[in-house]
Formats: sequence, structure tokens, C-alpha cells
Amino acid sequence: MQQRRQFLQKMGLLAGAFSANSLFEQAHAAEWEAAQKRVASIAPELTAADEDYWSVIQQGYTVNPNLINLNNGGVSPSPRIVQEAVERFNKLSNEGPSYYMWRILDQGREPLRYKLATLAGCSPEEIAINRNATEALNTVIFGLDLKAGDEVIGTKQDYPNMIQAWRQRALREGIVYTQINFDFPIENDEAIVAAFEKAITPQTKILHLTHIINWIGQILPVKKIAQMAHKRGIEVIVDGAHSFGLLDFAIPDLECDYFGTSLHKFLSAPIGSGMLWIKKEKIEKIWPLVCNDKPRGNDIRKFETLGTRSFPIEQGIGEALNFHNAIGAKRKEERIRYLKNYWAGKAREIPGVKIHTSFKPAYACAICGVSVEGMTPAQLDQALFNTYKIHTVGIVWENISCVRVTPHVYTKPSDLDKLVFALEEIARKKM
Repeated sequence: MQQRRQFLQKMGLLAGAFSANSLFEQAHAAEWEAAQKRVASIAPELTAADEDYWSVIQQGYTVNPNLINLNNGGVSPSPRIVQEAVERFNKLSNEGPSYYMWRILDQGREPLRYKLATLAGCSPEEIAINRNATEALNTVIFGLDLKAGDEVIGTKQDYPNMIQAWRQRALREGIVYTQINFDFPIENDEAIVAAFEKAITPQTKILHLTHIINWIGQILPVKKIAQMAHKRGIEVIVDGAHSFGLLDFAIPDLECDYFGTSLHKFLSAPIGSGMLWIKKEKIEKIWPLVCNDKPRGNDIRKFETLGTRSFPIEQGIGEALNFHNAIGAKRKEERIRYLKNYWAGKAREIPGVKIHTSFKPAYACAICGVSVEGMTPAQLDQALFNTYKIHTVGIVWENISCVRVTPHVYTKPSDLDKLVFALEEIARKKM
């Protein structure tokens, strides 16, 4: 009987995140159902300030109460059920790795692909699952057939790993990599589009766009830029590391050709999980970053021949999707934007404090830059942590100099009140 019971438990586990017996259903279904009913008819913008509702969501996380983590723009913690899923699948894998990993857990990738595609608003045949935005975007950057003299246009505010990838291609193959410079925040779509348009030359083949600038949270008008580029026969790559799982959008609606993201940021998936989207008709021409037996094939799975990887992490993504979908994409976006504006709106009234990010919904959501007159970003970051146990990150990059602050759905307004109090004390001492 004991063996039979263990067998049944194991079979239940293998059903995974896409069954009626998912960890999310077991842990949260009843309580969340009641909370959802209460706010179902309320606009997401209004639900954003409903602390009773969000207290239910906050209980799903296991964050350290002795540390206020406001660096979710780097990597976000996973909810408890996601952590438990990874732990369970890891234990299962180690009962017989080659059997449970390759014959059992590997079968979970297709339902996961379908679930990710549903959130992304695209076909499952356009989604590849990998480890992070760097891997996803490097697949496209190194997979494109470009020749010496072909030009790629990006910005000085793009993510360093993407910049270095393009520079490597320039050094090795002689492509031309051009970076334009922005002084953010900018609250004018036409000005941003015009800057890219002005940089285009007859040799331009690719525009590389960062959907949300990771340093200070500026949102670019990707769709408008892509429409302009396509009229000139130019393809568009989008770095969506900070937008997917935060903003409520469908990837095809951006009208880009390629999109890469990390899932361990605002989706709160296991650390070390990512996703690549390629428009179906473009798949065939992209070489995989890691070898495949059909490198010129049109199957998106050619980008997943990574060798042995963490199957437990992959399957943990499913529970993160359950958690995200139960909240609702638009409701989640509005809550995090509300939290960002909650603290930044108070902080900008403090003498000596400067906010480096827009307050308009079209141009910012979660990430926000702040500085105190007379302090370097490193000094402010250190003061916030040493005295107040508030974890942020100092940013010095090109023309950006500030501390980046990024709340998430588990962040409490009381934590942000402490941040504002800390900024007020720090700024007063510097005057």
C-alpha cells in the first residue's frame, strides 16, 4: 500500500502545472477565488490601490522580512509554489535522472510552450524556451546572415550584453554597429522614432530596440519604430527582458521580427529561465546559437538543443504562469505602476532629490531612477542598505547616473514609505 501511495503521488506530480492538481490550485485556488470575485468588476487602475486584495498576493512570496528588496529589475524572487515545483522536480530527477528527465519531464515542454504562447499572444510554433534574455537575443544576433558593411543601429542605453554581442560581430566580421544616444526621460514618441529614422543609412539592415530601458525604466514606442523600419525594409529585434510579464501586451502587436526575454524578472519564474520569439516566416533563416541537425529548418525547437539543462526550472515556469494569470496581466501592470508612482511621487517633493523617470503610463511602469544631490549612486545605494536595509542598485552608465528602484507585486506600500523616509533623511543630511 505504501508503494502504491507513493506511485500515485508521483503520478500526480508528473501532471505538473497544467493540470487541475497544480501546486497553484492546491495552495491558492480557494483564497484567490474569493479575492478575485471581489475585484472582478473593478477597473485594474482602481484595484491597483486595493491593499486587501494585494495582501492576498503578497502572502504567496517568501521574501526576507529583514530586507526590503527593491532591485526586482535585476531578478525577482519566485512565489513559494514556484520554488516548491522546482524542488519537487529536482528531487524526482535525482531518483533516476536519465529516465525522469528525458522520458518524463522533457514531455512537459510542449504544454509549457503552449502556455507561454497564450500569454505572448502568438503561435506556440514561434516560442523557444531557454535560459535568459541574453541567450535568446544572442541567438538572433549571431544567427542573422549579415556581411561586412551591413549596419545595425542600437542605442548607448541598451543592455551591455547586447552591445557586446554586436561589437563582437563588428570586430570579427566587419559589420557596422552604430549607437544613437538618448537623454531620458523622453515623453514624445515622434522624437524617439525620428532619432532612429535619422540614423538610418542605405546599409542599415537591423534596428535593435530595448522595450524598457533597464537603467531607468523608459518605455520605447516599439511598434511605431518597427513600422517606420519595415517601410524601409529593415528588420527589428526587441529586447523585452523587462517588459514581458510586466506590461500587458501581445508580442506580435509590437510588429517586431524577433523578441527575447528573461522569465525570472516580472513573471517571477525560476531563476535562469528565458524565452525567444521569432516570427514564423523568419525562423528558417536564423542559425541556432548551439548546433542542431537542421540549422536551416523552420522548426522553432532547433533553438532548444542546449544539451543537458535544468528540467525542474523549465517546469517551474508553469507554476509562475499560473500565479501570473490568476492575478491578470493588466491588473498586475497597474499595481506595479501604482507602487512606482506611490514612492516616486512623494520622493520628488523632497529637496535635493531628483527622479529620473517619467510619471506618464506610456513611458514608465516599474523601474525608476532616483538621485540625491551631492551623492554618487554608489554612496546612495550604500546608505540605503547600511542604515535602512533597503536593497537597490547604483547605476552609472553613459549619461545615466542614479539609483534604480524597482518594486514588485509583493512590495508593500509601508516598505516604500520607509524608502521615502530614508531618502528624506539622507537628503537632509547632505544639505
